[in-house]
Amino acid sequence: MFHKAIILSLGILTLTGCEAQKKSKAATKAAQVQTNPKAMNSNNQKDSILYLSEGENKFLKEYQMNITFKGVSEDSRCPEGVNCIWAGAALAQVEVMGTATRPAILNLASIDYPGRNYRQSAEFNGYIITLQDVAPYPKQQEGTKALAGKYKIGITIKRADSTTK
Repeated sequence: MFHKAIILSLGILTLTGCEAQKKSKAATKAAQVQTNPKAMNSNNQKDSILYLSEGENKFLKEYQMNITFKGVSEDSRCPEGVNCIWAGAALAQVEVMGTATRPAILNLASIDYPGRNYRQSAEFNGYIITLQDVAPYPKQQEGTKALAGKYKIGITIKRADSTTK
């Protein structure tokens, strides 16, 4: 009789654990859908901001430039729901190559902070490339390791000499 009660209890606990995992997965999927209200599609160029997913490569004919979002090498942004002393920064690596130039890696930060050599903008081939957005934002539970491979960035590209335009 005692063995039957133990087996029954273990069965109920196992089923309860499976149900909790299903709810957790559903909540994670819902959070991923609502990660960024700006709807950062890779083909979306709203407000002259170019959006790229991690690993995505685009040739921009109007700038005669190939651009690839290599990834985020550092993300020290304060997770949502946490009180931090410093807001932190995300450092995106963007590879750019003109039609007549060699490729260059630009490290673009989500904020300008000269003390740590973080720059939000960089100049390449007569254009200023500026990091405007990095998504998704880290969550307290998951941290930044869960975001690897899921990052998307928004950049703007403008002529370095604004008087020529």
